[in-house]
Amino acid sequence: MIFQTRCSGCGSLIRSICSNCRDALWASTVEKVPGAPESVVYAVAYAGRARQLILGLKYRNERATAHLLATVLVHRLNIDYRNADVVTWAPTSKRRRRQRGHDQAELIARAVARMIRRPCRSLLMHQSQSVQTGSSRRQRLLGPRYRARRSRKFRHVLVVDDVVTTGATLRAAANALYMAGALRVSTIAVAATPALSSRR
Repeated sequence: MIFQTRCSGCGSLIRSICSNCRDALWASTVEKVPGAPESVVYAVAYAGRARQLILGLKYRNERATAHLLATVLVHRLNIDYRNADVVTWAPTSKRRRRQRGHDQAELIARAVARMIRRPCRSLLMHQSQSVQTGSSRRQRLLGPRYRARRSRKFRHVLVVDDVVTTGATLRAAANALYMAGALRVSTIAVAATPALSSRR
């Protein structure tokens, strides 16, 4: 029996992500997103097909999307990963992980690590229960709190996330890694969404 599913981007019945949605994601231009943090490198704007694909991964457990998003992230950007020792991700809260059955940032990070042939390790632990989704800009700027595992082996860490708005999550992750001994932390995200204060 062939099991069919629906494309994360447009909802059409297929066995994977449809070619139209793959092509639309690849064709999307990398433009400066209003209010996006300068410190984070991202591949696409959080809009259109990119938004639908990320939402499918995040809320509908459409895990095949992680590979496509990671591919766009790696090939679209000039990522200086040659000296990175390890890839990690900005973890969601335990409550969110239980609700969804996975951590979407982890799935993308593991796919990125395979593509660039670097190890992927869980280095960050979520210490706060704050949830970024649906929060105000002020709440987002406070960000979550992380604790990082100390390691002398991993000096340059590449941190992956799915969507960035204010950059507070990735800043908190980077700060925790620096406190744990990292010498360099690079932060990347698949998509950037306009800062809440810039939306009309």
